[in-house]
Amino acid sequence: MPVRERTLATLVALTFALPPPLLAAPPPATEPVAPTPSPAQLLPQLQQAARSSTLAWERLAYLTDRIGARLANTPAMAKAVQWAVATLTADGHDNVRTEPVMVPDWRRGRAGARLLAPVEREIPILALGGSVGTPGVEAPVVVVRSFAELGPQVAGTIVEFNVPMGEGVPTIQHYGAAAAYRTGGASAAARHGAVAVLVRSVTTRSLATLHTGLMVYADDAPRIPAAAITTEDADTLDRLARAGVSLRLRVEMDAADHGTVESHNVLAEIRGRQRPEEIVLVGAHLDSWDVGQGAHDDGVGVVHVLETMRLIRALPVPPRRTIRAILFTCEEQGVYGGRAYAATHGGERHVAALESDLGAFRPRAWGASGSREQPGWLVDAARPLGLPVFAGGGGADIAPLAAHGVLLVGLYPDDTHYFDVHHSPADTLDKVDPQELTEGLAAFAGLAWLLANTD
Repeated sequence: MPVRERTLATLVALTFALPPPLLAAPPPATEPVAPTPSPAQLLPQLQQAARSSTLAWERLAYLTDRIGARLANTPAMAKAVQWAVATLTADGHDNVRTEPVMVPDWRRGRAGARLLAPVEREIPILALGGSVGTPGVEAPVVVVRSFAELGPQVAGTIVEFNVPMGEGVPTIQHYGAAAAYRTGGASAAARHGAVAVLVRSVTTRSLATLHTGLMVYADDAPRIPAAAITTEDADTLDRLARAGVSLRLRVEMDAADHGTVESHNVLAEIRGRQRPEEIVLVGAHLDSWDVGQGAHDDGVGVVHVLETMRLIRALPVPPRRTIRAILFTCEEQGVYGGRAYAATHGGERHVAALESDLGAFRPRAWGASGSREQPGWLVDAARPLGLPVFAGGGGADIAPLAAHGVLLVGLYPDDTHYFDVHHSPADTLDKVDPQELTEGLAAFAGLAWLLANTD
């Protein structure tokens, strides 16, 4: 081949030749994948978020200052239901809904009493929930200090039950004995012919404060008016009676029962990632008596439930079990919401039910009721929180679930001053300590998280 042709061929070959092979490129760099934090590792994060929450106070302030007292049959309760649904929806929870509950349409109206002898003066009274009214009943007063003192001598009289509430922490242990006279005093006295009853307010301390609460009529006794009086007036009448002074009193009350109306429980869920059919229930009652603002009873519990759900929803890992929140209606007038929930959902697989209904004070313990094995499981699960578990307790609204074998757990704070304001006009936001509110939240949310994840 001539030189010129060889040179051209070389140029063509060089032009179309493949480039020399390159070294293989390294794979793109990737960040190491962090292991998924365990539920135990997330507990401190959850509790710290609870303690630093400002939303807990803001939500309690809205409920108490802008909605106020929430008797189950009132427009305020309907507004509270709407607010709860909107709040749970905005927080992004699953299956937010209401469920209807028929509740009493009892209305308090006005009430007053006047001491006619030995001196004339007004005596403030507050109708007990469910009481009938009277346009006016005037009669002698007989003071008794126990059911055993009732007898023929009370026929035609107004009976005053002057039974002080015991003191000591936990104060809740002394509540039932005193509240029995509020609940059953009217029927007990009516069986002996009494025409009305006055019951010493169920509280350990008083500054002339009236405390209402539920009373229940028995089927075998006439229905007579029943009202609370202050501890101060109860003791005054008692002293006069002990001194042999004749007492005469006139009572007027507008209280009346108007049948039943529809109210609602409010529910929401965080669906479990592994065992969604197993439920840990967290609950409080949305209603309150129609005096005060229902702050400690049970606005605090409502906020504990709302914030527990929000804070757990914000964690990077969902709980293993489903956490279901419920805000019950009409606890104060007879646990209507709690009984309705158990009737509808009692057959579902509830692992535990947790309730907050003793106010916003520093957490002291858990109270639990269940089978022989359940409290032991709870003790192990709750150990990281550092609070003891006492046998007995739970809460009024979750109590109907006991018939379905559910472990019942109640948050028991230091209730030394809870009954100072319980069921009274003094149960207002200013009685709540913001730091103790969030300490209770840290415990409540922490236990809900542990129960939803513990084997």
